[in-house]
Amino acid sequence: MASVRTHLWFGNDKAVEAAKFYAEHIPDSSVGRVVTAWTEPGTSVAEVVEFTVAGHDVIGLNAGPEFHLNEAFSFYLLVDGQEEVDRYWEILTSDGGEPGPCGWCKDRYGVSWQVIPRELEELCGDYTTPANQAACQAMLKMHKIDVAELQAAYDGA
Repeated sequence: MASVRTHLWFGNDKAVEAAKFYAEHIPDSSVGRVVTAWTEPGTSVAEVVEFTVAGHDVIGLNAGPEFHLNEAFSFYLLVDGQEEVDRYWEILTSDGGEPGPCGWCKDRYGVSWQVIPRELEELCGDYTTPANQAACQAMLKMHKIDVAELQAAYDGA
């Protein structure tokens, strides 16, 4: 039977470190097998790590300095309420991570995340009502999502 796993190429030799970081901070995450793929004299060891992020199977590879992760791939981290938004945003943007627009951020390893409270999905709905559209317009002005501001925009529409 076929299966699909995400495969991330880390250009900073941090695949194993990133997997351990996710296992420590994201529920239902763990580090599995770590394999040395090859070594070449004078170069760093290339490692492959199998890990799980929130129940999602991932393979990480130390791919070399010419490879960089970008926003074309992101993890969509759906959370419950402002407290979880704040907690995960702090974890992911700390120590070299970067905030981005509309709930997006990058962690210290270059992986992009969308930290999205369930309330955002509920308030934006199918984007067809004036209240849905107002909540969406409020979100577009944010970096870290603010549930109270979303609710105020929705209620004020």
